[in-house]
Amino acid sequence: MNIFKKTILTIFASLLLTANVYADKVRIGTEGAYPPWNAKDESGKLIGFEVELANWLCIYMGADCTIVEQDWDGMIPGLIMRKYDAIMAGMSITDERMKTINFSQGYADEVAQLAVMKGSGLEGMDTPSGINLSLGGSDVKAALKTLTGALAGKTVCVQTATIHQNFLESGDVGSVTVRTYKTQDEVNLDLAAGRCDAALAAAVAFSDYAEKSGKPVVLTGPTFSGGAFGNGVGVGLRQEAQFGSDSALGKRDAQLLVDFNKAIDTARKQGKISELAIKWFGFDASM
Repeated sequence: MNIFKKTILTIFASLLLTANVYADKVRIGTEGAYPPWNAKDESGKLIGFEVELANWLCIYMGADCTIVEQDWDGMIPGLIMRKYDAIMAGMSITDERMKTINFSQGYADEVAQLAVMKGSGLEGMDTPSGINLSLGGSDVKAALKTLTGALAGKTVCVQTATIHQNFLESGDVGSVTVRTYKTQDEVNLDLAAGRCDAALAAAVAFSDYAEKSGKPVVLTGPTFSGGAFGNGVGVGLRQEAQFGSDSALGKRDAQLLVDFNKAIDTARKQGKISELAIKWFGFDASM
């Protein structure tokens, strides 16, 4: 690193500390548009599984926290630019994301699945109930082959910059027309309007939409985990090396990782994650 660049980073870090960016509050970014993980009620208040869990984790950490709303496609850039200190937004822990940010241990499973409208020709596909892409094997290969044939020439809708988009564009299910949307709400609306043959997201996102809207949205095909779908959902955090692991900011980021992991351990031992998962998902998705 040249002297000029090092000097600029040092000044920038000093200004951030002077502005008291990290000293007292921990700011947590969430989307507020991915129910039941995170959403907003009619008054605009942030609600959902992760909003409640974030508040409990902050209690266990003894931290003064603020939850910040952020569009999904700017979630990781906002973290890196220090708009907030952590992400709790249904973000799966993947190898690709870990090239850019850190993650806490997982706190919940996010099982993905295709959704279609009732009566669709894609309903009731003959596949295993669930496949783990990390395990591979004949069952996984057979399921992907079935999906490749079923989805050929179809339009599948997903939220942009998600693991679901990455999977569909990986080639594992052949050549699929992928239509992307800024929010999951937009995906749901176009699926219900018939502009998508199918959609892919967390299974609970579709179940939540079907229950609240009354639309005949049904899940089909296997549930997906592992591989491109990651290893559960965790708290996204900055890599401490961004400003140097020995810098004040780097040490603070490293400590946040330790603190969140301890808080998640406490929440798990006290049954709080299970309690909140059952409240918001209808089943225990805790890890």
